[in-house]
Amino acid sequence: MTETSTEPQGRLALQTIAMPADTNANGDIFGGWLMAQMDLGSSVLARTRARGRVATVAVEGMTFLKPVHVGDLVSIHAEMLREGNTSMRIGVEVWVTRQPEGVRLKMTEGIFTFVAVDETGAKRPLPEEV
Repeated sequence: MTETSTEPQGRLALQTIAMPADTNANGDIFGGWLMAQMDLGSSVLARTRARGRVATVAVEGMTFLKPVHVGDLVSIHAEMLREGNTSMRIGVEVWVTRQPEGVRLKMTEGIFTFVAVDETGAKRPLPEEV
């Protein structure tokens, strides 16, 4: 995951459109909204691997490269970087397709750590991979 990559790393996990309700005082998309989308997208990969509930326990390395604009098609790409006994470290990239030009731009990236949890919220081991 680097600023200079020309193609998204990982698989497409989530897509949405940036809407006016998600803007900050400058009229750009609020960074917290973007971070929430990254959490949702990476949780798709984490939940699939854990075959059940997961909890976000850490976010690191957030780097906002460019502002997201209203109307951008926001694509969240997630890649498993490392697995532990109960945890997963997932690289997340956000790319947008800016309309009407169709230009694709990398906007931000980060690393999200999830832990597999049971029904009570206690850590549980990751199941064997199939």
